Amino acid sequence: MTKKSKRDELVEVAQKLFYQHGFRVTGIDTILAQSGVAKRTLYNHFKSKDELIIAALNKRDEEFMAMIKALVDKYEKVQRGKPAYARILAYFDALSEWFNSEKFNGCMFINASAEYPRKTDPIHVVCANHKRFILQYITELISGIECRHPEEVACQLSLLSDGAIVSAHTANLANAAEMAKKTAVIILDAYQD
Repeated sequence: MTKKSKRDELVEVAQKLFYQHGFRVTGIDTILAQSGVAKRTLYNHFKSKDELIIAALNKRDEEFMAMIKALVDKYEKVQRGKPAYARILAYFDALSEWFNSEKFNGCMFINASAEYPRKTDPIHVVCANHKRFILQYITELISGIECRHPEEVACQLSLLSDGAIVSAHTANLANAAEMAKKTAVIILDAYQD
């Protein structure tokens, strides 16, 4: 097993703390204490806390996309209804598993963009890019479905996904993904020829 670099340790600990407690409230001293890394080492790798936040968000993006894709593959096989819908409906089942896990604390990107609301802020830009990646992934998931205006459908399903995430987190709605899945079928059916 390869030993983690000090940089990787910092990013991993920072990501965990940012996700649990927020970005602005989590101080560098807390990250250093939890990681066991010296301040000098931190600043050898990152010029600022913002750079560390961006690194943590980029790591989260990679991990999240890998998790979601693996779960979609898992749930695609058990879908009922129209076979062409299987992959996108599996996406909502993947969200449900995530929402109902002990690790769920909302969307790290929605949380970060709320703390860094200026659209030109580099942290906000990373969050917007993640949401574009999700939209692209949803577009891939529906690519086998014959429907009118597929870009519009993908955008609606992305909005539905984000709404489910926020509802699961802020309203503690454990079945938000299941409700969104039912709504996804209604949207898909509405765009059929």
